[in-house]
Amino acid sequence: MAEKPAEITFDDFAKIDLRVATIRQAEAHPDADRLLVLQCDVGDQQRQILAGIRGHYEPEQLVGRQIVIVANLAPRRMRGLESQGMLLAASTEDHGEVILVSPERAIAAGSGVG
Repeated sequence: MAEKPAEITFDDFAKIDLRVATIRQAEAHPDADRLLVLQCDVGDQQRQILAGIRGHYEPEQLVGRQIVIVANLAPRRMRGLESQGMLLAASTEDHGEVILVSPERAIAAGSGVG
């Protein structure tokens, strides 16, 4: 069993900018078996997010779907492409099932989550 993450303060949590994003385009990463490349509308900007959900979702299932992302995560290069955020998902301990975190009903892209 994995070790529990360290406890954080409210001030630490308040630094995380969670936003609703609408997936506009999704495709398999050409050089990674587990990654999908998502083009997301985050209200006032477009973001590219790489997510290790390829075995759980087909790209065409995701287009138009709203998700929750960490918008202020520093960009990171993964397999030659830049990821400009991270989506939130729940998963079973063995990662046999992955479920994206999304709003209960449609809301404007870029809306804050708190």
